[in-house]
Amino acid sequence: MKFSIKAGKLQPNTAAAALFVCTDACPCGQNGADEVVAALCAQTATDEQRFVGSQVWHNGSLQALAVLRLQHTDYAAVQKAVAEAAAWAAKQPQLAVDVSALDAAAAATVVEVLTIALAQAVYRFDGLKKEAKPAALAEAVFYSGEHALQAALNVAEATVYGMDICKNLGNAPGNVCTPKYLADTARREAEAVGGQAKIMDADAIQKLGMGSFWSVAKASSEGAYLIELRYNGAADADAAPVVLVGKGITFDTGGISLKPGEAMDEMKYDMCGAASVIGTFCAAAKLKLPINLVAVVPTCENMPAGNASKPGDVVTSMKGLTIEVLNTDAEGRLILCDALTYAEQFKPRAVIDVATLTGACIIALGHTASGVLGNNQALVDSLLASSRAVNDKAWQLPLFDEYKEQLKSNFADLQNIGGRPAGTITAAVFLSYFTEAYPWAHLDIAGTAWKSGKDKGATGRPVPLLLNYLRSQAQQG
Repeated sequence: MKFSIKAGKLQPNTAAAALFVCTDACPCGQNGADEVVAALCAQTATDEQRFVGSQVWHNGSLQALAVLRLQHTDYAAVQKAVAEAAAWAAKQPQLAVDVSALDAAAAATVVEVLTIALAQAVYRFDGLKKEAKPAALAEAVFYSGEHALQAALNVAEATVYGMDICKNLGNAPGNVCTPKYLADTARREAEAVGGQAKIMDADAIQKLGMGSFWSVAKASSEGAYLIELRYNGAADADAAPVVLVGKGITFDTGGISLKPGEAMDEMKYDMCGAASVIGTFCAAAKLKLPINLVAVVPTCENMPAGNASKPGDVVTSMKGLTIEVLNTDAEGRLILCDALTYAEQFKPRAVIDVATLTGACIIALGHTASGVLGNNQALVDSLLASSRAVNDKAWQLPLFDEYKEQLKSNFADLQNIGGRPAGTITAAVFLSYFTEAYPWAHLDIAGTAWKSGKDKGATGRPVPLLLNYLRSQAQQG
């Protein structure tokens, strides 16, 4: 879909569907507006009805015309308000949006939020269908009045770009999005935006001493890869990078600790941490952020086989810590711990791992907020600030030392599960043993990475949160 900005005000008799956005303080029904626009604006004067669409006769045909009247202009309020307008707009071939009645800050917010909402409304993953049915909307033009809004549009388009990468990877079935497919896609997408890619295969993984990662990967015929993406946007090429680490289990059967059959198809989404990291990396590079960035993705399948890890097996991580594998379905932490150790070599300013790690996070936070934990409160606070800034909700959970008791093993340095109590926390505690050398935060997106039911599909979260965080870090220098 194509987006653009035009100076000036939108005239109601445009050939495209027209959407006028205003607030209670500056209703578009005033200042000599078209009488149809004024009439629609009058209908939006109540809290119950803030969006009104209609059709008017113009030059021998019907033209779609609508008014969206905002009560509040903060990001979350605008995001909620534009949902109905975006659904209406997706049915129109072309859209012209007038934000000239708003002040500069509100207009920038509307451009950013509405662009993302429109892109989500027209998104389809139908390439595997015999007959694809794309949405009608192909182009949207924002009329900016005297406001400079290109920067807001650039951020929105980069966010959409990253979210689409994330959603396309997540929605692809496991027989399409294999570890090799994920690695090849990461390389292609990264290089397309000026990044560099290094892909390491199973032999390299074993030579690196990643025994924990390999203990999960070895039972699959699809192989395993360690993906490293690099983007140097800072003025100082040697400046400490931010490192994003994403869990890339392209299909999770649970291994020998086999999952129930119901909804197992959704375990194709167990690589959404990796997908969000790749999408965020590409979005940041597309924006040419002045920051050094590294993405590390361990990717493989978790399958049962004659050579699969068994409950009770002890494996040795890249760090040298031994791990008693009590449940092979707690595999995400086993591949992440070696990737987090690998990240030490970059001497990072911060490391953020993203993973669909625990069902316990869904029990704790539902499908609204991602869980965030970490060993550095300033880093966690920055992520929470970004979550609020773009309404990509996250909530902090504790990492008290007492939780380490649940990971003690009689036969190894650690065990990979801590029982049912505080399952999200003990998973993060496990990872904390491998992140002592740098500031680290963990995002558990098990409840937010995809939707089930009739709206089944990847959400693209937490790309907005992560990109906002990287933008804030780039501004700080």
